[in-house]
Amino acid sequence: MRLLWTLPKAAPAIVRHLVAYAELAADDLAQSHREWRARLIASIIFGVAIFFLVFTACLAVVALTWDTPHRVTAIGWMAGTFAFVALIAGLYRSKTIGAQTPFLGSVRREWAEDRVILERILSDQD
Repeated sequence: MRLLWTLPKAAPAIVRHLVAYAELAADDLAQSHREWRARLIASIIFGVAIFFLVFTACLAVVALTWDTPHRVTAIGWMAGTFAFVALIAGLYRSKTIGAQTPFLGSVRREWAEDRVILERILSDQD
């Protein structure tokens, strides 16, 4: 019965907290979107530049070794180098994914703090 009497007193605080959670969520979503867009644009530019760099380097190696007995060896070394670079890039990518900020992290943190307070308010009072 005491819970029913405390609800009108707690309602404004609850509404303020809900609005604050909505603002935190909006801020977190906007930040995540900005970070994702920046990473995507940088990755696309980097990928295109690296593609053309590697393409021209391979073309130069093949052109320099075409009329020699080392052309197949040169192509094999290039393939091995690309496989090694791909492995290193994959390992680095897996580490960077783990270092990302958690999605809606500030909302989760605030909710954990407020949940304790809310449980105290709604528990049996003396």
